[in-house]
Amino acid sequence: MQHIRSYYAASAHASPPREALRGDVTADVCVLGGGIAGCSTALNLAERGYKVVLLEGRRIGWGASGRSGGQAIFGFAAGQDKLVAQVGKETARRMFDVSVEAIEVLKNRVARHAIDCDLNWGQMHVAIKHRHVTELKAWREELERDYGYVSPRWLEQREVREILATERYIGGLLDPRSGHLHPLNYTLGLAHAAEAAGARIFEGSQVTRLDHGDQVTLTTDGGTVRAKFVALCCNAYIDDAISPKLRARIMPVGTYIVATEPLGESRMKALMRDNVAVTDINWVLDYFRRSADHRLLFGGRVSYSGLDPLNTQRATRARMLKVFPQLADVSIAYSWGGYVDITMSRAPDFGRLAPNVYYLQGFSGHGIALTGMAGQLVAEAIAGQAERFDMFTKLRHRDFPGGPRLRTPALVLAMLWFRLKDLL
Repeated sequence: MQHIRSYYAASAHASPPREALRGDVTADVCVLGGGIAGCSTALNLAERGYKVVLLEGRRIGWGASGRSGGQAIFGFAAGQDKLVAQVGKETARRMFDVSVEAIEVLKNRVARHAIDCDLNWGQMHVAIKHRHVTELKAWREELERDYGYVSPRWLEQREVREILATERYIGGLLDPRSGHLHPLNYTLGLAHAAEAAGARIFEGSQVTRLDHGDQVTLTTDGGTVRAKFVALCCNAYIDDAISPKLRARIMPVGTYIVATEPLGESRMKALMRDNVAVTDINWVLDYFRRSADHRLLFGGRVSYSGLDPLNTQRATRARMLKVFPQLADVSIAYSWGGYVDITMSRAPDFGRLAPNVYYLQGFSGHGIALTGMAGQLVAEAIAGQAERFDMFTKLRHRDFPGGPRLRTPALVLAMLWFRLKDLL
């Protein structure tokens, strides 16, 4: 199975398919899922000397890790107020610090393993409405006052327009410590680093059964893996064969991206003076950034129905032209989508199904940096230092209402309300 057709797949570094699992193997740890979370877990454990096997049902980076908007930012989709309400100010502050460390971990891994992934620094949240200005300024004050995060700088409308050739935004919060990258090349780089450290990676090896015990047995069509520990890093693609319990706590959400034809360096810089990633703060948000070959990558437009909206490319292009109407003459070269996994609270869901079976899921669109950090946390826990991992297990999570048949229609109705709020 190949990666879906996307700009990322077309510009990915060569990565020949890996063999599927054949026969029976043993390991200290078996990791399920070849995204950033799984590859990071495998890398961290292999570097600690563990015998690691990673099973990926399709290709490394096939899911959200290889298709996303590629923005590496601090914090959590839930917002700090929800974390404080559940775990208190002190623990919420420690969680926030972990999210900031996640960006440094990413930066160091790219440098240490020489991962060529077009990593650039600078990310800006932008305001469309006056209430967005109020929200962003209050957020900046909270970050500095409660979390000691003084990096973001407020930009007035004039300053935003010096960076972006658009009249859509009336202010922005620019963080030079956050950034963006080519997510598929980053994921492939992590996988190669994990293999160099001693991990074995099998692609095309969908797990059809998981049997718990002192040694966990994972069965694929081609063989089995018996391991002392298991780390489930399946995210939006977890199924009932692995854990109906975990599947019920996340909702796969479709998001879509287009890539223009190459604009050329001069036109691209006239459109976006600085190579920063940009996100508005609507509930149904838009995000965009420059590519290394001077395209505009523009995404957003979530779908909770599980169905690709009709003519996604045309709809996403129309949203792009609301921001940059001067691109009306530019064609779309690539259009693709994929699923991210959200939780009811939009807080990450980490924990254990058994003393030796760990899981990571629910990154809710904040996965580029946080998934890599989560892999480090689960590796620490397996190695006997579980304090930071266990901090996140204190977060409470609920199943999506309605069961397998009704929860998606219920969420679609809820999203209609939030889309109406974006218009106010």
